[in-house]
Parts: sequence; structure tokens; C-alpha cells
Amino acid sequence: MLGALKGCKEHGILMGSISCNPNSPVSQLADFPIEVVVGPEFVTGSTRMKSGTAQKLILNMISTSLMIRLGRVEDNKMVNMQLTNDKLVDRGVKMVMENSGITDYEIARGLLLKHGSVKKAVTEYLKN
Repeated sequence: MLGALKGCKEHGILMGSISCNPNSPVSQLADFPIEVVVGPEFVTGSTRMKSGTAQKLILNMISTSLMIRLGRVEDNKMVNMQLTNDKLVDRGVKMVMENSGITDYEIARGLLLKHGSVKKAVTEYLKN
């Protein structure tokens, strides 16, 4: 892994890293190192449980911040989510109804599926 990071550095590719070990070799190579000292595990012998959780939380914070900065979140709601299952479509339909004033579920659903995102569906509806 360190060889790959060194190759990135040689090619001018920016790198970030997350480590739970201060001054780790990965952190020394990264342009944007994140180091989180989590301390010993709660259960002796259960390695990486706290570290894995800490790293997952950091990645969640980064991805959430990125979605906000990209304008994919409005009023604490993801308005540009992928409509990959019935639950997400239902959630999107309810957001379209709330944001547009549409009271008919099927009309809101049709708009959402036509435009592919809550944001586009509401924008197009409000234009008319």
C-alpha cells in the first residue's frame, strides 16, 4: 500500500488518509492526513473495532459535508438521491409533495420518476 501512495505522490496525485496511529507511515505520505487516537479496545483481543468505527464516522462526515457542498441537500434532506429502490422512491415522492404543495401522491411520483430527482421534479413543477 505504501508503494501505491508513493507512486501517487510521484505523479502529483493528492492523497488523504485516515489512521488511528499517530505519525503512521500512511499519514506521513498523505497530503491530508486525519489521525484519530481511539485508545485501547473495550474488549481485549478484539482488534480494530474502535478504529473501524472511528474511520467509518469520519468517512460519513466527509461524504455528508461533500453532499451539502455540492448542493444535493436542502433543508436537511437529500434531494438528489439515487432512486434505486421503492423505499427511496417513496421518500422522494413525499419530499416532492412537501416541497411543491402537490397533494396527489401519484402526480408527485410521476414527476419524480420523470425528472429523476426531488430537486429537478420540484424545480420543473414550480416553473409551470
